[in-house]
Amino acid sequence: MEDLGEIVGEFLMESHENLDQIDRDLVSLEQEPDSRDLISRIFRAIHTIKGTSGFLAFSRLEKLAHAGESLLSRLRDGVQPVTPETITVLLLCIDGVRSLLSSIEEKGTEDEVDVDSMIVRIKAQMDAPADAAAAPAAPAAAPAAAEGETPVTVEEAPAATRPAPEPIAEQRQPIGQILVDSGAAQPADVSSALQQQIEGDERKLGTILLDEGKTQPAAVNEALQSQAPKRSIADSAIRVDVDLLDTLMNMVGELVLARNQLVRGVMEIGDSGLVRSAQRLGMITSELQEGIMKTRMQPIEHIWSKLPRVVRDLSNSLGKQVQLVMEGKETELDRSLLEAVKDPLTHLVRNAVDHGIEDPERRTAAGKGPEGTLTLRAYHEGGHVAVEVADDGAGLNVERIAQKAVENGLLRPEQVPNMDKRDIMAMVFQPGFSTAAKVTNVSGRGVGMDVVKTNIENIGGAVSVDSTPGEGTVWRLTIPLTLAIIQALTVDCGDQRYVVPQVAVLELVFVDGKSTKVEYASGAPVYRLRGKLLPLVRLDRALGFEVGGDQGVYIMVLQADGRRFGLVVDRVLNTEEVVVKALNSRLKDIGMYAGATILGDGKVGLILDVSSLARRSHLAVDSERENVVEKRTQGGGGTERLLVTAVGERRVAIPLDTVTRLEEFPRDRLEHAGSREVVQYRGQILPLVRLSHLLGAYGEEPEGETVSVVVYSEGGRSVALVVDRIVDIAENSTTARRDADEDGLVGTAVIQQRVTELLDVRRAILAADPNFYTEAGDEMLVEV
Repeated sequence: MEDLGEIVGEFLMESHENLDQIDRDLVSLEQEPDSRDLISRIFRAIHTIKGTSGFLAFSRLEKLAHAGESLLSRLRDGVQPVTPETITVLLLCIDGVRSLLSSIEEKGTEDEVDVDSMIVRIKAQMDAPADAAAAPAAPAAAPAAAEGETPVTVEEAPAATRPAPEPIAEQRQPIGQILVDSGAAQPADVSSALQQQIEGDERKLGTILLDEGKTQPAAVNEALQSQAPKRSIADSAIRVDVDLLDTLMNMVGELVLARNQLVRGVMEIGDSGLVRSAQRLGMITSELQEGIMKTRMQPIEHIWSKLPRVVRDLSNSLGKQVQLVMEGKETELDRSLLEAVKDPLTHLVRNAVDHGIEDPERRTAAGKGPEGTLTLRAYHEGGHVAVEVADDGAGLNVERIAQKAVENGLLRPEQVPNMDKRDIMAMVFQPGFSTAAKVTNVSGRGVGMDVVKTNIENIGGAVSVDSTPGEGTVWRLTIPLTLAIIQALTVDCGDQRYVVPQVAVLELVFVDGKSTKVEYASGAPVYRLRGKLLPLVRLDRALGFEVGGDQGVYIMVLQADGRRFGLVVDRVLNTEEVVVKALNSRLKDIGMYAGATILGDGKVGLILDVSSLARRSHLAVDSERENVVEKRTQGGGGTERLLVTAVGERRVAIPLDTVTRLEEFPRDRLEHAGSREVVQYRGQILPLVRLSHLLGAYGEEPEGETVSVVVYSEGGRSVALVVDRIVDIAENSTTARRDADEDGLVGTAVIQQRVTELLDVRRAILAADPNFYTEAGDEMLVEV
C-alpha cells in the first residue's frame, strides 16, 4: 500500500470499512424492507465510494458503483420495492466493488476485473416489472436510470431548499454566563467575583463562587464540561499502525520483567526509600501495561460482523431458514486473538447451519418452528472470554459418533459403554472424523473440527461441545484475554521452578500428613476435599522426576477442560505478572508446556499447560486403577484396602478393588424401570440397589439433593450401590475378623477401632441386576 500513495491508501481503508457496513445494512434491509434509514445509509456509503473513485480516476469502480447507486435510488424513491432478489443483486455489486479494491491494492490497477456482467445484472433488476401502484413516479424515473443518468442527491439539490447552517461559536462561552443562564448563580454574584479578579484575586471565577457559597460544585463541573469544545467523531480517533502497537506491547513486556527483577532486588536490600520508589514504579508500570493492552483490545463484533452474510448465503443454498442472534458482541479480545479465532468461529457457524439445524420439513415434523435459531454468545468468565455457538437443531447422535469412532479405530468396542457422553462427543475433534452421510462443498470430509481445536489450543484456549438430542448443540470456545502478560503462581518441583497460570487455580492446600493427608484409591492418589475425593497428579511423576513423599507438599486445586483435579508440588512461592514467551517446536511438541517466561531472579521458568495436565491426570487415574485391580485379582498379601461407607447407623466396607468409580447423582435423576431403580449414566441405563434395603438397615432418608453411589463395572456392564455417605479408605488385615450368616454380608471386622460389616459384593450386584453375570443381558436395561 505504501507504493499507492497516501490518498489511495486512505481511500482503500475507508472504502473497506464502508463495504463492511453496507454488508450488514443490506442483510438488515432484507429483514426490514420498509426502512428508509437503512436505504439512505447504504446509498450515502456507495455514493461516497463512487465520488472518490471518480476523483482518483478509477473508471471501472466508478461505473460499477454508479450502477449500484442507480438501483438504490429507485429503492429510496419508492419506484421499486425491496425484494430478496434485489438484495442479492446489491450484494453481488458490493462483492464486485470489493474485488476492484483488492485489485487496486495488490496490482495498482483495476483493468483485470470484469464489471460489465455485473452491471448487466443490475440493470436487469432495475428493468424488472414492479407494482405500479407502489410507485406512481416509476414511469418517469425508469428512463433516467436506464440511460445511466446520475440520480439527484442531496448535494445536487437547489441551494434554496437547503436549511440555513447553524452558527458555530468561534470562542468559548464564559463560565459566568453559563452559570447565570442555567440558574446556578446570580448575575450580581458573578459580577462581584469578576470585580475581585480585576482587583488582583488570582483565583478562578468558579473557585471564588464556591468559596463564597454562591453556587454548587456540580454546577461548576457541568459548566466546565459544556464550555470545553466537542470533538467530532473523525477527530476523536486516529489510525495507528498495528506493528507500532505490537512493538509497544513487547517493550511493556520487557519493562514488566525489569520491574519484577528490580522489586525483588529492592526487597532483599530492605531500604525503605527504595521500597517506596519500587512500589511507585510497579504501580506506574501496571497502569502503562493496562493502557497499552487496551489499545490492542477490540470488540468481538469485528469478526461477528461478517457472519450474518455467511449464515444468509449458506442457509439459502441449503434451503433452510435460520435466524442469527448475537449476544455480548461488545466483549473485547486482544487483536491478535481475534485474528486467530476468526476462522475457527466461522467454521463452527457453517457447521451449525449445515449439520445442526434441520430443514423446515424436519423441524415441523419434530414439532418445532420452521425457522431455526443460531445464537452467538460472548461473555467474560474467570479471566477468560467464553464464546458459544448454539443452535436449536437435532443435536449430536452420540451412538453414531461412538460407532464411527470404533470403525475408524479410535475406540475399542469395550471402551464405549464406560465412557462419558461428553468424552464420546469430543471424538468429533479427531482428524478425519465425520459422520456426514455424503460429502458436500460445505462439509463431510472430516477436515475442520480438528483444525478448530488445534488453533484454539495454540492460543492457550480450549474447545468443548455439549448436546441434547432433539434440542440442539452448544460449541464453547474458552479464550484467554491476551497472550502477552498473565498473572501466575511460581512453584518448585525438585530443584526446578515452574509457572502455573493463576486463572486456573481455585485454591491451595498444604498437606502436613496429620490433619490433611494424601490417600490412595486403587493405587491412584486422591485427596478428600470437603467430603469429596479429588484426583491428584504429582508434577514430579508427570515430568519424570524422582517421586517425593506425601508430607509437607502443596496441592494446587486446578480447573481445566471441565475437570477439577489437584496438582502436587513441593513448594508454592509467590504470585507475579509474567510475560509469556513462545516456545520452539521441540518443547511445544512435548505437550506439557504453554510457554516460557523470565522470572524476577532472571531465571527462565516454563509455564505449565494445565489442560494437558488435566488430560494426563485423567488417564493416570484410570490406568493406575486398572493396574491395581489386575494385580489384586491375581493375588495379594494379607492386607486389604477397603472403602468404608455409612448405611444407616452401620458401617459397611467394600473391597476397594471392586470400586470402579465414586459418583454423586441428583435425586431427581433417579427413575424406575419396573420394580427397579435406575439412572442414566454415560449412555447406559444403570441399575441401582440401596444397601439400606439389601441389609435391612431402614431408617430416615438422608437429607441432601444428591445420593452417593459406588459404581462397579465389568465386561461392559455396570451397577451402582447406593450408600448414605463415604466415610474413609482404610486397610484391614485378616486378624480380628469373623464370618457372618446375614444375607448380603461375608463377615465383620474391626477397622479403625470400629466394628465394620464386610459387604458381599456379588450378592449386592445380583440384587441390582440378576443377569449381570449371564451371557445375555437383561433386555429391559438396554437403552434404545
